[in-house]
Amino acid sequence: MTPEQMLDVAVAEARTGLAEGGIPIGAALFRANGELLGAGHNRRVQNDDPSVHAETDAFRAAGRQRGYRSTIMVTTLSPCWYCSGLVRQFGIGAVVIGEARTFRGGHDWLAEHGVAVTVLDDERCVAMMAEFISARPELWAEDIGE
Repeated sequence: MTPEQMLDVAVAEARTGLAEGGIPIGAALFRANGELLGAGHNRRVQNDDPSVHAETDAFRAAGRQRGYRSTIMVTTLSPCWYCSGLVRQFGIGAVVIGEARTFRGGHDWLAEHGVAVTVLDDERCVAMMAEFISARPELWAEDIGE
């Protein structure tokens, strides 16, 4: 499975989150062979829980694994420091990012610490976030802690 195909799963999750009235960020955790372990989306609004970011939702959906070094976290948006910390804490070996134009999280830090980082600069992800930020600036500011 290509990184772009993996990103399709995360984009579908982001769209689900948006349709639910939430923040359109999606993620999925895959094995290196392309097997989907878990997918999720930002549910901060839906669950009234500030800790349910897309990456944490996907990670939880994957359940316990013996190790994470050979897994790939795919996310529609550059991961914030909270989600970057999750990647480091559990030793996830690679991160594929849909876009980092509308928000630049901790992916440079991840790369500096040995995580393979790929930024796809996917136009679907850029457009979805730009439209959301324009329509709901207050919710976006809350999400990023401003």
